[in-house]
Amino acid sequence: MTLKIDIVEGAAPYEQVRAQIAEQARSGALPVGHRLPTVRGLAESLGLAANTVAKAYRALETDGVIETRGRNGTFVAAADSAAARELAAAAQAYAERARRLGAAQDEAVAAARDALRAAYGQ
Repeated sequence: MTLKIDIVEGAAPYEQVRAQIAEQARSGALPVGHRLPTVRGLAESLGLAANTVAKAYRALETDGVIETRGRNGTFVAAADSAAARELAAAAQAYAERARRLGAAQDEAVAAARDALRAAYGQ
């Protein structure tokens, strides 16, 4: 697992950790059942506070991307169907591109709705 945190210009560090692990799990780079580093271990390797990584892990667990098995550790959870993974990856890529372009969230959602209407012939 490779994570890169951009403290200067990126999103909040916990969000960068969350997004990168989620993307790697969706893409299969982190296979189902892969054991993740401990919160403290990952925090030390990234130069972050343990609470920052813990917050990212909690968000990932809430999203169903990872699961904690008590003292056994934290693992990548069983993935959805391939189509659902691909759809989530496309949505993530769109969201990141819209943010980089400086679009407000409501503008990005409106553009996505317009594209969906056109694609579905509505």
